[in-house]
Amino acid sequence: MTDASVLDIARSGLWVLIVISAPMMVVGLVVGLVIALFQALTQIQELTLVFVPKVVGIFVTLMVVLPFMGATLGVYMQRIVELIVASG
Repeated sequence: MTDASVLDIARSGLWVLIVISAPMMVVGLVVGLVIALFQALTQIQELTLVFVPKVVGIFVTLMVVLPFMGATLGVYMQRIVELIVASG
């Protein structure tokens, strides 16, 4: 295994991480912004008002994108296994 192939695997792994985590991060960001706007408009400063909707939104998003996450990780792992078999 060359240095370039190791760097390519690491780069691919980081990209897979970004692609898999992006839906939950975007939902958390959007829900947080909406709740912050609501708090600013109504002057309600309750901390639990932020966390509960975020947790629910991220959990629902996780359930929706779980098949996509599994397929993406499966393709990445299949590539890693093929590289291991080819080099061994």
